[in-house]
Amino acid sequence: MAAEYQELKTENLVIVGSGPAGYTAAIYAARANLQPLLITGFQEGGIPGGQLMTTTFVENFPGFPNGVQGPELMDLIKAQSLRWGTKLIEEDATSIDLSQRPFSITTNSQKIKSNSLIIATGASANRLGVKNEKLFWSRGISACAICDGATPQFRKEELAVVGGGDSACEEAEYLTKYGSHVHLLVRSSKLRASAAMADRVKANSSITIHWDTELVEVLGDDWLQKLKVKQRKTNQENEIVAKGLFYAIGHTPNTSLLINQLDTDSKGYLITKPGRPETSLEGVYAAGDVADSEWRQGITAAGSGCKAALAAERWLTKNNLASLIERKDLEPSKAETSKKLETSNEENFDPSKIWQKGSYALRKLYHESQKPLFVIYTSTSCGPCHILKPQLNRVLKESNGKALGVEIDIEIDQEIAKQAEVSGTPTVHLFKNKELRKQWKGVKSRTEYKTALDQLIK
Repeated sequence: MAAEYQELKTENLVIVGSGPAGYTAAIYAARANLQPLLITGFQEGGIPGGQLMTTTFVENFPGFPNGVQGPELMDLIKAQSLRWGTKLIEEDATSIDLSQRPFSITTNSQKIKSNSLIIATGASANRLGVKNEKLFWSRGISACAICDGATPQFRKEELAVVGGGDSACEEAEYLTKYGSHVHLLVRSSKLRASAAMADRVKANSSITIHWDTELVEVLGDDWLQKLKVKQRKTNQENEIVAKGLFYAIGHTPNTSLLINQLDTDSKGYLITKPGRPETSLEGVYAAGDVADSEWRQGITAAGSGCKAALAAERWLTKNNLASLIERKDLEPSKAETSKKLETSNEENFDPSKIWQKGSYALRKLYHESQKPLFVIYTSTSCGPCHILKPQLNRVLKESNGKALGVEIDIEIDQEIAKQAEVSGTPTVHLFKNKELRKQWKGVKSRTEYKTALDQLIK
């Protein structure tokens, strides 16, 4: 097996991570004809696309004067990197070996060798570990208000957010669109959010800020009902009625694959020199939140990805390790961006079309089609949904018309989502002959959906 690995092609540059840092690094490296290979990640360390995939409106990214949805922005940056020749592996990196050159990176299905490496694995949302947290996770507790806030269980109910930074304030504001009232639990006596964001929250009558408040326990039956909180100054405990609890309490850098291989600080962030992308090992660079415990912005992550790619290019060239591709066309073809799916109706409905949208298509296919039917419940701002839909589309295409899919927007078709007992997005149901055969919450591997479908179409 070792001999087989030695025969593998050695990549110029592998980028691990697919947020603004990773994709921007890919754009610069691809334009330098290095043909970088980017490992997007899948389930470990958050979803592909990074934290902007769980953000609604991004109002501070240059070039979008009216703001842009976080998932849409990441779709555009990804498309730009692909246009210039970036190769993607949509899997998790399971191990990284920096003990010898070229470096080795192992994914779920293959082993890769590379002369240089950019670590852009970002940081993951923290949990509190309070009593009953595991019991009510996904049954009232979520780390992504943007993903789950629109689900039926939270509508017109009292909700709560834990945290005091920009993310917590943004989520509190977002949840006022759905909940009857939002409680913001802040451990200190002031908000850490930017002044503009803090002012919005303080001026919003639908938000109550609970200062110096610590969450102690979560309570309920089959679903979250109440929060037990403690006043930190007096130790007095109270209960707050809440059907939804959303965490926005900071992040932990995703550096578990690099333990004892690269220098990190006391919190686990990769150490680089101020303003530089170089890590403690020559040929290995860090970009984005994995090396940034202070700023953690989309634009700073993108900037650091640019620097990491330029530094890697210079290092590869200096050490005669760069193997440049030759382009047949100086100007690549226009990037393919995702098109908005038209909602099906009586006029445009096509029973043979593999992917449709809306309640009309669902009713027709559910009652009249004999083929297996995937139903995916999504919301407009759901970042994981952007990851899942192409995966399901591919599964359906590979079935050669033997299965169909329908997308249901839970904000438009609220009653359908309620009847289906959808508690978060994305949720996927697989039917055959009106019988629910399988269901999934969140994003799973494409193989899992394909295996379940294959069992129905044998």
